[in-house]
Amino acid sequence: MARNEENGRIKVVIADDHRAFGEAMQIALGKEDDLSVIEVVEDGELAVSVTLEEQPDVVLMDLRMPGTDGIEATRRIRAEGGKSAIVILTGEADDMSLARAIQAGAKGLVNKTAAVDDLAKAIRMAAHGEPLHRPSEVNRVLEAERQRTDRDRDLERRVGRLTPRETQILQAMANGLTPEQIADQLGMSRHTLRTHTQNILTRLGVHSKTDAVIAAIRFGKATPPGLAPTDRDTLETAGPGGLERVV
Repeated sequence: MARNEENGRIKVVIADDHRAFGEAMQIALGKEDDLSVIEVVEDGELAVSVTLEEQPDVVLMDLRMPGTDGIEATRRIRAEGGKSAIVILTGEADDMSLARAIQAGAKGLVNKTAAVDDLAKAIRMAAHGEPLHRPSEVNRVLEAERQRTDRDRDLERRVGRLTPRETQILQAMANGLTPEQIADQLGMSRHTLRTHTQNILTRLGVHSKTDAVIAAIRFGKATPPGLAPTDRDTLETAGPGGLERVV
């Protein structure tokens, strides 16, 4: 991209919902002769509006922000014609996050714990259109994400074929009821409950009741009591055994 230099410096916007962290980063990067942090914002909505208005060379975008997160903000900037290079900042870099960042139009990920020199280097690379990750790494995570998406679509179709009775059983499981309590609540024998449960596992193609409940929650067939919005985000990407982390 063409650089919007200010006195020969690379213009940078920082978006992070922890204001103190963003300002500390601003101070640290301000010591670099060729970098100029022109604004620090605290949420994704502001990140979108400021980026489109100011057209900085680089945006450092926090991955997890309330409301509009870093990935969605990146998508919107790209959809609305923003040309700024976007670098996603995260404290929990993983393949899925990298794939989602690349798909949204970001240059890649940088860990929040990275040294200032490494962060400054990433900013310079992004400003000059250079890749932050090896092509082989990008191809690998994008292929893994494609396969995960295909699996999710298949699982969503399977969840959609659950019968009303099977959905009742999964909701009771999500509520934390024991098999005895579920059988009593639904007016069936333990043997009938076991048969239904096995049918659920077969229908969903999963290996445990926990995985079945995760699938039901993810695709709107069940809701555990007291689930917080942040826990719902966790379940969106939960794998086998993921339910124990949040309920």
